[in-house]
Parts: sequence; structure tokens; C-alpha cells
Amino acid sequence: MTDTLSAPTAARSGFGARLRDQMIRRPELFTLALVVLTCLVVVAANPDFLQMNNLFDILRASVVRGLFAMGVLVVLAAGGIDVSFTAIAAFVMYALTMLVVDVVPGMPMPVILVLAALGGAAFGAVNGVLVHKLQAPSLIVTIGTQYIIRSFLLTFVGTALFMNIPTAMDAFGKAPLYTHVGANGAVSILPATVLVLVGAAVLTWFILERTLIGRAVFAVGGNPAIAERLGFNLFRVRLFVFAYAGLLAGVAGVVHVSSNRLANPFDLAGMELEVIAAVVLGGARITGGSGSVVGTLLGVLLITLVSNVLIFVGIPSTLQLAIVGAFILIAGTIFTLGQRG
Repeated sequence: MTDTLSAPTAARSGFGARLRDQMIRRPELFTLALVVLTCLVVVAANPDFLQMNNLFDILRASVVRGLFAMGVLVVLAAGGIDVSFTAIAAFVMYALTMLVVDVVPGMPMPVILVLAALGGAAFGAVNGVLVHKLQAPSLIVTIGTQYIIRSFLLTFVGTALFMNIPTAMDAFGKAPLYTHVGANGAVSILPATVLVLVGAAVLTWFILERTLIGRAVFAVGGNPAIAERLGFNLFRVRLFVFAYAGLLAGVAGVVHVSSNRLANPFDLAGMELEVIAAVVLGGARITGGSGSVVGTLLGVLLITLVSNVLIFVGIPSTLQLAIVGAFILIAGTIFTLGQRG
């Protein structure tokens, strides 16, 4: 009788152990479970959530946040942290909009995107140089550069809103990737800007998983001293990761202007913590050496769900940050216990 009763218990224990091991090896599975649970709760409370326009709105709201998160992922994987990306995006998007409107009207969208990427990468490279040369914590350095960039933008570039953005940006923001017509005649449009996030995610995955610089990023994030003894150049790695984060921030700024059809120098401020939270929820350790593109995208989706759809279940916006904080605590506890085990 004892053997008969212990078999199901052992089976359950074995399943639990396998599930825990999977969570340890693939933290993004836990993030996926949180996404599914959140969706189930929202659908159970309000089935209207599944309307196509709501799903497209979530994807649209994830683009800029996702672009930022791809850059933060690379920096975190290298053992750093960057909180200046929103300031870089704000400067690049506003300065470029002003340039195209006042100086070079008619500039095509591909050129605008290239200039945004180059401008953002230049700001990011300055972060990388300062972090390496000063040997200061990257959090302190990027807090400083964030304030410098925003102060310079507001003091010397301008504070006026650009309500009439360049034609190329306006057309880019309106371009549809897919149009869905519902049974009731409602039209839902998935914007083509989603492709920018897809491209950034594929590029980031390729860099981290299929290139030498990607291996260097994880090595430096795991242990800089050992990585240096193995022949990895710490300066090049730090320069690359911050420049890459800046590049994506510049592109995100242009996408933001194109989608909102408004250039505001005060935009994007305050998004830093939620973007870092998305990357951490995706399985990246704040101390470096880990992280995945899939996990980060799931983290972005989870943060976007909490920020945009909990109103469907009657949860006030004032509690959204508390829910995100609870998710981070739960995920951090599980990931830490897994690493200890």
C-alpha cells in the first residue's frame, strides 16, 4: 500500500522538479506563464479584450518600449546598466524633426532612420568611453549623461512642440502592415513600425548568439577579470554595448515621433525603470552575464499588458506599478532560488 501511494507522490515531485529545472534553464518560460495568466484574467473579466483593435494596440505600444529593451538587454548582459536611453531618444527625435522641418524638408525616411541611428550611437559611445575611462559605475555615469543631454536639449535646442511633423515621418507612422475588417465593419490597423522592432530583435539575437562580440558581451558580464585574461577587450565591449543601446534609442525616438505625429522634448521621460523591469522579467540578471531576446520581448509584452489593459478588469492605474513590482519580486525570487539550487 505504501508503494502504491508513494508512486503518484513521486511522479508529482518529479514533474515539479522538471518544471523547476526548466524555469532555471529557461527563465523566459516563467515570464510567458505570467503573460498567459494576465491575459486569462483580463479575458475572464472582460471578453472584449480579444478584439483585434486591442491586440493591435498592444503591439503598437510595445514597439518603442521593445526597441529600448533590446539595447538595455545588451548593456545588462555585459554587466552594465543604462538609464540615459530615453534622453538620447528625446534629443535625437526632436533635433532630427527640427532639422527636417526647418533645414532639409523632403528628407526621405531611410535617411532619417540612418541619421537617428548614427546620432544615438554617438551618444551611446560617449557613455561607453566614460564608463571605461572613469572606471565608475555605469548607473552613475548614465544618470549624469541623461541629465546633461536633457538639459542641453531644453536649453539650446528648443522646447516648442512640433505638431506638423515631416511628411516622411507622418507617412511612416501611418503605413499599415496589416488591416483587419471585423464583422461589424470596424477597421483595425497593425502599423508597419512593428517591423522595426522585429528587425531589431532579430539583429540583437544574431549579435548575442552568433557572433564573437556576443560571446564577449556575456563573458564580460559574467566576470570582467576572467574575460580580460581570456583575451576579450573590455573597452571595445563596453563601447559596443553602449553605442548599440544608443543606436536603438535613436531609432526608437524617430518611431515614437512617427507614431504619435508629435515631437515633444519632454516625451519618454520616466520610461527607464519599466524598460529595465521588462528586461529583468525576461530573465536577465542585473549583475550581467545572462539574458535572451525572447525573454526580453515577453517581458516587454507583460509590462505593456499591465500598463494598457488592466483597466479592462477595473484595476485603477495607480495600482499598475504595484503589480509590476510584485511580478519583479516574484520573478527575482524564483530566479535567485533557481541559481542557488
